[in-house]
Amino acid sequence: MSSSHQWRPHLLPPIEEEEEEEELEFDLPGRAALGKPLSDRPPWEKALVGKIRAMSAAERSLALEAVQGHSQLGTEEGTSGASVQELLVSLNLDLEQPLEETFLFHVYGLLLRECAGADLVRRHLASLLELSASSSWQWKGIALAIGIASASHMEVVWAMLDHLGSTSFPRAAFLSPDTQQPEPSLHWTWVSSLSLLCYGQMAAHAGPGVLPWVDNIASRMACFYLCSSDDNSLKMRFLSASIMLMQALQWEKSSQSYRFTQIPELIHCLLCILQKEPNFLATLLRQKIILVIVGLSSLRPSLKPMVKSSILQTCLQSLYGLPPTEMLKGCLPPLQSVPDVTVLYQKSAKALDLLLQTFIAENKSMDEVCFLLQHTEPWLQSDESHERRRAVQSILLFLQHVVDSVELTEEATPSTLGRQIGLLLLLCRDKDKVTSSHSCQCVCSFLQLLMQQKGSKELMYLKKMKNAEARACRGLEPKFCPLVKVLNRTLTVAQHTQLILTLLHGLCGHSALRCDLASQLLLMIFENNGVRQEQVIEVLQGLLQELPHITFKYVLQTVTQMVRVLGAQHTQETVEVMLSLCHPAERQVMSLWKALGTNKQTARKVVTLLYMKLKLRPPKELIRLSERVQLTSLLALNTLYELLYLWEYRAAVRWAFAGILLGLLTQLHYLFELGVVEGLADYQEDVLDMTPTGPCRTCLEALKGLFWTTDYWEVFAYLKLLRGWELFEHLGTFTEGVTLLARAMAHHDCEVEAVLGQAVISLKSSEERDNIVAILILTEFLSSRELTQYVSRKCMGNFLSLGLSSPHRLVQAMSLKGLSSLLMPPKKKVVLLQNWLAGLLDSFPRPDPKDLPGLMEVVGDILHRLGAQGAGVFSLRIAQHLLPLFEDEWEVVRGGAIFLYGSVICSGGKKYQLELKRHAFQSLVPLLFHLADSCPEVVMKTKFTFLRCAILLKWEFRKELFSKLAWGQGLGAEYDIFICMASSYLSSRDKNLKLMAMKFIGGILQDYFAELCFFLKKGDVKILRKQFEVLRREQDSISRRFCQHYLGDIVQLSKYVRR
Repeated sequence: MSSSHQWRPHLLPPIEEEEEEEELEFDLPGRAALGKPLSDRPPWEKALVGKIRAMSAAERSLALEAVQGHSQLGTEEGTSGASVQELLVSLNLDLEQPLEETFLFHVYGLLLRECAGADLVRRHLASLLELSASSSWQWKGIALAIGIASASHMEVVWAMLDHLGSTSFPRAAFLSPDTQQPEPSLHWTWVSSLSLLCYGQMAAHAGPGVLPWVDNIASRMACFYLCSSDDNSLKMRFLSASIMLMQALQWEKSSQSYRFTQIPELIHCLLCILQKEPNFLATLLRQKIILVIVGLSSLRPSLKPMVKSSILQTCLQSLYGLPPTEMLKGCLPPLQSVPDVTVLYQKSAKALDLLLQTFIAENKSMDEVCFLLQHTEPWLQSDESHERRRAVQSILLFLQHVVDSVELTEEATPSTLGRQIGLLLLLCRDKDKVTSSHSCQCVCSFLQLLMQQKGSKELMYLKKMKNAEARACRGLEPKFCPLVKVLNRTLTVAQHTQLILTLLHGLCGHSALRCDLASQLLLMIFENNGVRQEQVIEVLQGLLQELPHITFKYVLQTVTQMVRVLGAQHTQETVEVMLSLCHPAERQVMSLWKALGTNKQTARKVVTLLYMKLKLRPPKELIRLSERVQLTSLLALNTLYELLYLWEYRAAVRWAFAGILLGLLTQLHYLFELGVVEGLADYQEDVLDMTPTGPCRTCLEALKGLFWTTDYWEVFAYLKLLRGWELFEHLGTFTEGVTLLARAMAHHDCEVEAVLGQAVISLKSSEERDNIVAILILTEFLSSRELTQYVSRKCMGNFLSLGLSSPHRLVQAMSLKGLSSLLMPPKKKVVLLQNWLAGLLDSFPRPDPKDLPGLMEVVGDILHRLGAQGAGVFSLRIAQHLLPLFEDEWEVVRGGAIFLYGSVICSGGKKYQLELKRHAFQSLVPLLFHLADSCPEVVMKTKFTFLRCAILLKWEFRKELFSKLAWGQGLGAEYDIFICMASSYLSSRDKNLKLMAMKFIGGILQDYFAELCFFLKKGDVKILRKQFEVLRREQDSISRRFCQHYLGDIVQLSKYVRR
């Protein structure tokens, strides 16, 4: 082989402008063509082929030598010279001038095609590949000749191209000008470019014979492109070859009977070219690539979904990601002629539309529709207006094509349809009017497809409903009202769920219009009973997941309305999901619980469900340590604890008071059984920001909160001042705590009838803990009150008899105790106890000091057993005996006297109540002094008795007084109490008491102002200011003068008090 021609880097195939601008035209649906069909040959070819076939082998060989030796075959002199005319004469051809530039190559290829000798063909092919081409038409000519020759000599041509990269004859051409060493990259680029052109021409001219070779050709084309450097010339050669291959297969009918395996590889290379395109539009390259993919996609076998996804993602990115159409021209680099970018984009977009139509033509199902359109979802959610518009326009054209021209083969129900409808619905209020209008049309087209699947009757129903509902709907645009009803009616459960989840995600954006639309649509869906029972879990999970990301307050308000509606329709499912997914103390989750509580019936259902779940207590043996925190009863307990302090649930909690009480008491016993007592002893309730750290502490605090939030604070105070709540902190003292609690409830008439009924139910339970709590409450109620107004003695006896058969000894003993108290008639019991009390009183004035504590304990027990019947006249006598003992030097005596005094003043009955009030008033000053007693036990009992006096005297701020007594510890506590006590008398009807309160408060303000500033709290000052405002409006001149004199001090206090 000759190597006289020195190939240089600049001899690589150039790209001519007209080649870049050559346009692929739309032909049949799913097909694309470049100009005329490949079967159209030059008019002179048929005559020439006939003459060549008439030649002998020797004449053909001479003709080949003549064409090969023609001086202009590899030069740029053209085809109009004298030597070319001589060649035409020798071939007896009379052709019109001017001839095509590649004419000689065409003739050369025809001669080789008709030649029978493989060796001769191989020698001439090698000569062709050795030519030094310097222009685009010469490269085309070489490839054309080889392509025509391959029609009869495919194996020879394939072998020559296969060894092109490894032969030595072109290597000397690629020498570095500095080192004269071969440059492998340039050599490979040359080989790749020429080979790609040749493969394309081979596909174009080989006819049906090319079909067995298509996979090999496609594989080699992909290999040459992927293994070469990123070169614009190579890219265009690859695209040209791909176009020729695609056209050859499109026009070859028998191609549909073949299965091609390498088409995805070829498409991958085309997508690589598309991905590397700059972000402006200057040529039809995007259109060409998409149309080539359209043609290749129609071949068998059908492309796998993963390949389709890759195609759609790349094509959509290449087109939708371009700058807005009005800005495309400004993004162009300097060009000799500026193209019409609008036309270029429209043609590229039309190619994309054809791609979608091709895919749906291969698989006519709703599944395929949704699969294709799911690739537009990121663009529907784009922040760029022009990207959303482009995506919606493509979807609309595609859906209109499917509705008008495609008959879906099967009734499929893909769940992703709901998501796509949801995304389109969110654009119905887009700022861009085109996007807004088109998105609504897309939703209607989707519905039309669904209706076509279901039948024409459904379609007629939709039209009627649109006309009827459009006039009745208000708030949102009228078009949404019938639309929501149709969606609720038409979509499957899975589709409808995806629709809701998509709208829920739409609540979290930064577009106020879109978030508001999403919230209103969701509310309409919920209000129209659109959420079915099986959807609730997934819908609420989605809502709770999106809730922290919602930024607009009015959207949050709509969300609470949605939850309220959902909770009313599906209370049980809603509660179960909210229990399992989140902690109720979270701020945003708390708003959802509040929403459920705004409906009275729903609030009751919620509380009932939580109470029932509180009873789901598996045995300790069946629980793993890691599972304890996930127990349903613990989740219900945590939620109940939070709901107690929500105003929306106050009425429901009060309604279910008895059930909650028994549930919390038995739950606390259950937690002791499990041994989860962490954090129980470390809790400090006077620290405002401290939250319970363990299940036991949470249960105990919930028990306290039950009484505090339902305005049974007297019961709470009863146990607090006697340290009764501390009895619930240990299993060993639990029963004492329950007994004391029942006693306080009986004394203050706290839900006795309802709790009695719940206790009877618990007594019938098979659980031991239920029996223990129930029997303790029943027996204490029997000791403290006359229960015949609620239940007959016979029925009570039957209930207590149940406890006798209990295996637990405590239940048996307490049942027996209760039955024994029932045996004695109530009147006889009262007479007996009062007589016993009278005997004790006779020995009361002069007892042995050592017997005083025991004597007071016995008297207290008798008073307790007398209960509502009271001690009558004996109570006043006992009070008179006790008052001097307040100052006894023995702590146990004065503590016992003070404590018993609190019971005595409440045991006289209505007849002696007035006298006992007067006596209680006389004891206030001594009691105040003993609030500072040196013995903590005496202080505790004094607080208890002092509060009972305040309750008996019906002070206005009794609850505030208790707060001071219970938590006003340390220096300054007395100031709080004195001020609180005295301020209650400022509104007294007794003028003397009122005047004394004024003098008392005035004196403290005058003499202890600095101490008050330090020790008082803002709440105390608010109480005083409230009382002063009342005094200022009174007609009494003394009250007005007092108010004017000291109001300034109150104002100053409000400035200095910081706590």
